[in-house]
Amino acid sequence: MSLPSLARLTLSGSLILALAACGGIGSGDSGLFRKRTQPVDHSQTEAVVAPGKARSTTATREMADESRQRKIWDLFGGGADPNTTVEVNRYLWQASLDVLNFLPIESVDPFTGVIVTGYGTPPGGGRAYRATIYISDPALDARSLRVSLQGRGGAAVSPQTQRAIEDAILTRAREIRVRDSRL
Repeated sequence: MSLPSLARLTLSGSLILALAACGGIGSGDSGLFRKRTQPVDHSQTEAVVAPGKARSTTATREMADESRQRKIWDLFGGGADPNTTVEVNRYLWQASLDVLNFLPIESVDPFTGVIVTGYGTPPGGGRAYRATIYISDPALDARSLRVSLQGRGGAAVSPQTQRAIEDAILTRAREIRVRDSRL
């Protein structure tokens, strides 16, 4: 054997041993590739046994351990946790902040898609408004956007004004998307 082929063989063997030690190959108990699951209550698990024989929980434990065992290729599965994934359209989010920039922001929650503002007067206007914006979907679509306006003292705002604000946000979101596509 030549030296390069011996080196390749040694490297391959080391890699296989390292993977086996991690639990990716074989049945090692390192725990590095285990799913985080609730502990299995072995008293509730049934095993098929011959009549008159003692019930063995070893086989049941092995089955439970096997169900928690992960393989090395599971790391590349892209199993994102939906509880931490942001499901808000970024263009609608930015456009809402741009269009309603005259309103002071009280709270934002990008995980639920809610922006709550305080009272503010639009440039050139005499009436103070406050807004709550709800972006419900990651799509750049009119159905994804809900704007609720309120005047000082709980005064109602006309549906035409709310519709005009929604249209302005949607137009600005499309402009931002077009601008980003040219980059």
